[in-house]
Amino acid sequence: MANTQSFRDEKTFITAFHTALDAASADEIPAIFAKFCTPDLKWRGFHPFDEILGAEQVVETFWQPLKRSLTRMQNRVDILFAGRNSLAEDGDTWVVTMGHLVGLFDHAWLKIRPTGKMAFLRYCAFYRVAGGRIVETAMYFDIPHLMVQAGQNPFQPQTAAHLVQPGPMTHDGLLMQDQPEEDGIKTLDLINAMIADLGRWDSGLPLEEELARTWHDDMIWWGPEGIGATYTIERYAKQHSGPFRAGFSKRSGTGHICRLAEGHYGGFFGWPNFVATPSGGFMGMPATDKPGEFRVIDIYRRAGDKLAENWIFIDLLHFWKMQGVDILDRTTGIDTP
Repeated sequence: MANTQSFRDEKTFITAFHTALDAASADEIPAIFAKFCTPDLKWRGFHPFDEILGAEQVVETFWQPLKRSLTRMQNRVDILFAGRNSLAEDGDTWVVTMGHLVGLFDHAWLKIRPTGKMAFLRYCAFYRVAGGRIVETAMYFDIPHLMVQAGQNPFQPQTAAHLVQPGPMTHDGLLMQDQPEEDGIKTLDLINAMIADLGRWDSGLPLEEELARTWHDDMIWWGPEGIGATYTIERYAKQHSGPFRAGFSKRSGTGHICRLAEGHYGGFFGWPNFVATPSGGFMGMPATDKPGEFRVIDIYRRAGDKLAENWIFIDLLHFWKMQGVDILDRTTGIDTP
């Protein structure tokens, strides 16, 4: 019988947290956080929220305004897994969820105009669970994707496709049951090999051959708004990876905070993951030669001995603010209450 590591209790706990948030009104959220989170919760989110310390501040700054804007909001989870952080000596336990926060966009949020229609906020969250509470969260979300749904596209035409992105093709992303330990090890080893290739940019191989070392030929890369989603190694190289490498220089080493895998799924986040300098233009904007931080979450699905799907969250608002461009201010204009 295969060895397993059980994270069922932690995953059940986070699922209960999501269920409680779905059912709660904005005014009831403080009680939910008091039950599930430590008072000194450490929370990281994309610009303009950044790092927030304290559960009360997270509720007041992020959750209550969002709940009041996206009415009848529900969390549609596509991927859920857990594991030990491979980068921490104590191997702390994290639960990862990814999907969309879906609601009726009835009131402005971050000066984005409401539509009165369904809206999807792509997100991925890493929850560190200890002592029966959430003690740390990294929750990354695609604000430009929401802006496009509201008719406020903040970027130049992107190189890949704009989509409301689905979950795994295999429809098996909710890992509520225990998984064979060796499956998670195999997934993490493959992710680590891919990171080693990605972090160098100088493997000596043509880009498509380099990618083929760790990716299936029919890979799908579910990129953020402003870059887009792309399919197959050839189109990924053409529509994102090649232009990205050509547009940047002085890429720093990789600095992740958490990296883990369970079963056929795995991922990581950093704060930032790396720093690079736009020296050849990026996303239709000219080079600035100013170093920029990339805060990223990557989630992967392994199929056999290669990576098959990858969901990416990049804090493009933070990156461009470091380049002197405030994307929210220049493309919105609504005063929020």
